[in-house]
This record gives sequence, C-alpha cells and structure tokens, in this order.
Amino acid sequence: MLGSRLQDVVDELAERIGRSVAVNDPRVRILCASRHFGDEDRVRVRAVLQRDAGSAAAGHILAQGVDRWTEPGVIPPREDLGMRARLCAPIRWRHQLLGLLVVIDPDGSLSPAGVHAVREATRTLAPLMYGDFTARDTERVAREEAVRQLLSPSATVREAGRDALARGGRLPSARWAGVTVARVVGDPPADRAGAVEVALRTGLERVAGDRALRTEFCLDGPLGLLLTCSDRPVPQERLRARAAVLLEQVRSVLNGSAECVAGIGETVEGGAEQAWMSCEQATGAARAATTRPGADGVVHWAELGALAPLSLIPPDRLTPALLPAPLRALLARDPSGRLVDTLTAYLDHGGSAPRTAHALHLHRTSLYYRLQRIAELTGLDLADGDNRLTLHLGLRLHALMRSAGRG
Repeated sequence: MLGSRLQDVVDELAERIGRSVAVNDPRVRILCASRHFGDEDRVRVRAVLQRDAGSAAAGHILAQGVDRWTEPGVIPPREDLGMRARLCAPIRWRHQLLGLLVVIDPDGSLSPAGVHAVREATRTLAPLMYGDFTARDTERVAREEAVRQLLSPSATVREAGRDALARGGRLPSARWAGVTVARVVGDPPADRAGAVEVALRTGLERVAGDRALRTEFCLDGPLGLLLTCSDRPVPQERLRARAAVLLEQVRSVLNGSAECVAGIGETVEGGAEQAWMSCEQATGAARAATTRPGADGVVHWAELGALAPLSLIPPDRLTPALLPAPLRALLARDPSGRLVDTLTAYLDHGGSAPRTAHALHLHRTSLYYRLQRIAELTGLDLADGDNRLTLHLGLRLHALMRSAGRG
C-alpha cells in the first residue's frame, strides 16, 4: 500500500516537470522510480533494473553530504560512472532523514517552478514514509543491539542479547561460529561521518546476502561486526574472500575519504553463544591490520603470532609507559628511525645477520656497526634471548601505538 502511494507521488511529479524521478532510501537504495523521460543515464538504468545504483554511485552521492542537507542541492556528474548531474532533495520528517528525492537534471535547466514542485513532493512524501521507516528502523536498532550484546565479553550482557535474539526468532543455531570485524581507520571529514555508517552497512549487507551461511551483523561505532554461523568450520580462504568483498564495498562508498581494514577471528565451537571469543580476536586482528604494510587489509588472528595478545590492548591504554625503558632510550636517541628499523628487521629475522643485511640491502660490516650502536644505547646484550624478546614485544607495541596515533 505504501509503495503504491509513493509511486503515485513520484509519477505525478515526473509528469509535471517532464524529468526522470526516483526516491531512494538514506543509503541510496532505490525505493521507486518514474518512467524514463529520455534523460536516463547508466546509473539510473542499473538502479531501476537491479534495484541498486552501485556502491561507487552511492558513494559519490553521499560524498556531497546529502545526509545533512535540508534543501535541494546538485549532485555533480561523474563521467567515469556514466552518471549525469542530478537535483537531490532530502525527504525529512521532524528533522529525521527518511530518503532522497532525485531528479535527473544534466544541464541545470530545471525551472524554479520545477524546483518548487520537487520541494512540494518531499513534503507530501515525508508523512507517507515516516511510519514505515520508523517501524523498520526500530526493528533494526533492536536487532543490532541484541547482536552487540551477544558478542560482548560480559556473560551477563551476552545472556541478554541471546534472549532478545531468541525471542525474535533470530538466534543462529549452529555448532560453529566466527566473527569478522571491518574497521574504518583515519578521521573522515565531518561531512562524511554519515557516509561511514552507510559504507559499513552497505558492505555488511552485501556479504550477509550469502544465503549459504547464517549471518547477523551490527555496527559498533567505526566497527562493523559480522557474525557467521555454520554446521562445520568455514574454510579460512572463504572467510578471507568474504572479508575482501566487504572491504571492496566499504572502500567504494567512501571513495578514498577513509581507509578500511578487516580482522577475522577463529571459528569457535559452541555456536553463537561462544562467538564473543572470535569477536575479541577479530577486533584485535583489525587493529593489527593497520600495522602490516603491503597487506590486503585483511588479517586473520592466527597470522598474528606474538602480536595477537598485544592487539587486544585498548587504544587508550597504548601509552609510552608500556614500552621497556631500553627501547624508550633508543627511540629518544634515534630521530631518523634508522636504528629502530634495523633492530626491527634483525629481530623479525630471528637474529640472523646475513638475512637482515640482505633484507636491508646493507653490507654486513655496516649492520654489525648499527647493532653495536643499538646495544650501547639500550644497554642490552642482543645475544640474550630475554633481551631480544623484551625489545621485540616493545617494538610491536610501538607499531600499535603509531597506528592508533598515540606514538
């Protein structure tokens, strides 16, 4: 019933102004569209046929800050997407964004009377959409809160989430469960804050559409949490492939305004009620992903080795106080970072001078000189296993600090 009423308003507006018109939800997913008026472009044709304009087109629209608009504005063209300019008017009710009314306007020739008709249409659409939007939004918020609770490290909180999902018939029933965490890193511009949420939801919804697996997801600040349940352990290769698809979608919507990485936790036996352990691991792996140059942005907990427990330290606890005093002394006396890089390579290569020299493209004599200087500045004998462990853990902590902007 609601769909037919929206369609009537859209069709009437399109006939009145002689332009192709569409209504999208706040995530730029098409809800209804008028007939074409000869002004359609590739993006509109795809949206009408597939009910999806594509993540790149959605990202371009969101990049204009439409989630904060209160008046109609222009979406500039994107030739590489085959996308013409559009007039975009927010549909709001009591300041809440319910959707976007979009009119193809390639040359900006829509008359003032036409723009006025678009404004009138948004006022007609808003009360029609509000009830349905509110009901769906309330259900989504409750479901995501229950998933967040289910993945909490607190047993009491997990019990509340489990009960809420069970009452709603959404508690996944399977022997195995695992969690993937997508994390947006960096600080996107203020006008893109809404786009971050949309980007994460777009990616999570895309991956959750795999009907071969039972999935639930939620957002937790800059994190997207994807819970996967199955009757047998999911191969790591498949989990990585799903994470890669998730990142591709998020990055496409963000269009370079922020980076996104993903962490994968172990698949644990015990199903959804034990998935919190995998969530903890995936969160740490996503945190560590920012310190792994050259990686594809996806890190599995099992790949982290000694770095794994360090990645679980909350970012606000990553302070210089955690670093061993000998390493702090080296950092203070090595402003160029050359000695620190040398020490890192030496320890990463198990204390092998030949392999370290090869990795750094150094003559072995130069390497031995640097190692001697490091020993002098730290006061530690690098031949001692405990000293190597102390410095290696300290270097890994320092890398985490820098990725969190605290070092």
